[in-house]
Amino acid sequence: MKKVSIKDIAQHLNVSVSAVSLTLNGKGDEKRISKTTQKRIVEYAQEQNYRPNSFAKGLQKGKSEIIGLVVPNISDVFFSRIARRIEKQAEQAGYDVIFSSTGENIEKESKKIQSMLDRQVDGLIIASCQKNTSDILKLKQNNFPFVLIDRLYPEIETNYVGFDNVGGVSSAVNQLIQAGRKRIGFVTLSMNLGTIRERLDSYLQTMKEHALPVENGFVHEMDYNNDEADMQNVIREMLKKPCNIEAIVFATHFLASEGLRQLKELNIRVPDDVAIVSYGEQKDFDLFEPAITAVNLPINEMGDKAVDILLRNMKETNFSYEQLRLKTELVVRKSCGAK
Repeated sequence: MKKVSIKDIAQHLNVSVSAVSLTLNGKGDEKRISKTTQKRIVEYAQEQNYRPNSFAKGLQKGKSEIIGLVVPNISDVFFSRIARRIEKQAEQAGYDVIFSSTGENIEKESKKIQSMLDRQVDGLIIASCQKNTSDILKLKQNNFPFVLIDRLYPEIETNYVGFDNVGGVSSAVNQLIQAGRKRIGFVTLSMNLGTIRERLDSYLQTMKEHALPVENGFVHEMDYNNDEADMQNVIREMLKKPCNIEAIVFATHFLASEGLRQLKELNIRVPDDVAIVSYGEQKDFDLFEPAITAVNLPINEMGDKAVDILLRNMKETNFSYEQLRLKTELVVRKSCGAK
């Protein structure tokens, strides 16, 4: 069915386009359009299930009442949960949210940001690939409201909501040490992201504080698009001599999930043969046997804070940038060897 327009309504009722537009925008009385004409316009618009063009409506109001969300991968559980929370909080404030995925690609991220600006979004929430300095600077220079989440540009003062990666990984390593594990390995991503570097640095620092070795083969950096064979090879190498790893911290929830799958394939017992901690929860980690110890990330709080900061940035002329690092919580379960 063809969507009816203001022009269609005007032609059918033999009135001017401006009369229809003014009436449907609640300005009929102000512009002295007769009550009879207004009634005819409203009734016919309702009969035809007329819906206003949101873009045109936004131009009239000076805002679109739309927020743009740019993330690396909307299908990733982590980002999809953040997206759902942001959408919920934005809707409560009267805003719609449009989503875009960038695949960690700088060119795609730049195009997605520009596309959203072309659609007249009122503000942006961005989980950047951290290679897109030019667009982030441009947004800032134009005083456009935006909030970075999870990924930060340290050299640029911006709104930001992230996690305490250092404290989260440190708590994981300390828990394994308390459980009697000393040869602790770390599986992470070979990505030049600040969040990933912080997690690796925290692992190394915590091991150093306890005077524990980090030998060759203790740390493995994997490609984001690694396959099952890659993870299985890493697990084999870490558990055989000379490494003899007693515990593994996985830097992301999806690395932990794949690692657990390969440990099962290799008939390696958790935590008897190797203890496990994941940085980031998965929905069913508590249902595994044994249940998986994980650093729980306050995803809902991240979404709430990002929307709150953005809305205030959109309303306040003298807005001061805010940067928040949210505390994580280690959820101790049997996979870490805890008694």
